[in-house]
Amino acid sequence: MIKVSDKLSLHDNELHFDFIRASGPGGQNVNKVATAVQLRFNIAASASLSEDIKVRLKKIAGKKITDNGVLIIEARRFRSQQKNRHDAIDRLIKLITKAENVPQKRIKTKPPKSAKEKRLQDKQHRSKIKQGRTADPSSFE
Repeated sequence: MIKVSDKLSLHDNELHFDFIRASGPGGQNVNKVATAVQLRFNIAASASLSEDIKVRLKKIAGKKITDNGVLIIEARRFRSQQKNRHDAIDRLIKLITKAENVPQKRIKTKPPKSAKEKRLQDKQHRSKIKQGRTADPSSFE
């Protein structure tokens, strides 16, 4: 069991790990050992998540989701397979925690009357300044 929050935990059988060879530094070791981790989590088939969390998770994850609804997280930051595995799980937990939070709906507000009046006064003041810049054609005669 992987604990996401107080109310939510994931079963180990919902996560599928693939180990691949990582790119980057590592010397000869990088060619021999598959240290990078690809974590696959099928959002649609998950029994641990509620429907509204699944919808928000799909929206948050964006390009990390395949057409089949499988979330893929690649971790290749560390040279150790175990550290990369923990890193991938931590990133999945962060995504799910973010999806757990229900966004607050925006309450529309109107600007106060004083703000409208001040805006109109500022416009009139700016207009007078600009009118003062124009030359009167009759003054050139």
